Amino acid sequence: MISGSSSADMSNFKKNNRFKTYFVFPLFMLFIVLACENDMETIRSFSPEEKMPLQTQYNSEIVYTDSGRVQIKIFSPEVNNYPNVEKPYLEMPDGLHVLFYDSEGNVESELSAGYATYYIEDRLWEVRDSVVVVNKLGEVLNTEQLFWDENRHLIYSEKFVKITRTNEIIMGEGLEANQNLTKWKITTIQGTIYIDDDE
Repeated sequence: MISGSSSADMSNFKKNNRFKTYFVFPLFMLFIVLACENDMETIRSFSPEEKMPLQTQYNSEIVYTDSGRVQIKIFSPEVNNYPNVEKPYLEMPDGLHVLFYDSEGNVESELSAGYATYYIEDRLWEVRDSVVVVNKLGEVLNTEQLFWDENRHLIYSEKFVKITRTNEIIMGEGLEANQNLTKWKITTIQGTIYIDDDE
């Protein structure tokens, strides 16, 4: 036997349905708001102004001169220019190779690294990834991060450094030197390995 619904049952049914309608609607709106906020965060994270270079140059050569005399040459496979950020910079994602010249036009030292950033306003370079500097004496500096201050003509690092000379290898933490690496000082020497010339 099938019994019919009473008026009280129908009233409860309508109340329940009304409750469900009003309950689901705010949740749906909350989902939309959260989704929109996430989308805006995503858009901001990919903002062209911050993430995309204004200009890219390939196989680039940068030359520093003074009174017509070449002082420095910088070679890089790719140079990205970011002028529209808070701190404008150049990025060299595939690294660089730098030649430093003396007053007679001879190469006095060389610097190479797998990645480089140049902060334009500060005239400061940060080079990373297999950094190598070689001076005219054949002394070799190895480190993973190095700063080159154009204003003070200095290179420096707070990371582990290794300098290989003819008869010794000096290791330590931190370094400061002139940009030609003809004068240098390791902040904290951690060890020295002497090389036997007979080997």
